[in-house]
Amino acid sequence: MADQALIVAAKMVAKPGQEDALRKTLLGLIGPTREEAGCIQYDLHEEQGKPGSFLFFEKWTSKQALDEHLATPYLKGLFTVAPELIDGEPLIGLYDQIG
Repeated sequence: MADQALIVAAKMVAKPGQEDALRKTLLGLIGPTREEAGCIQYDLHEEQGKPGSFLFFEKWTSKQALDEHLATPYLKGLFTVAPELIDGEPLIGLYDQIG
């Protein structure tokens, strides 16, 4: 459906010793992202009992809005420092709400 929001779940785990640095970096994305025109919801979570294991739950008006988000300077900044902070590759899923 064209008028349906796009849901994104993005999970990443900090490299050992980089938990605080990754947390600070991810928290810095929240304010500017929530101001984006296509952002409906942008929430960061940390897994209980697993410091440094983070999940973004996001809701966007469209794939285009998400693509515009991914092109922002602050997201590009995350991509630059990600290899130093994130253990492996982030797991990112795009979902359509069905119920």
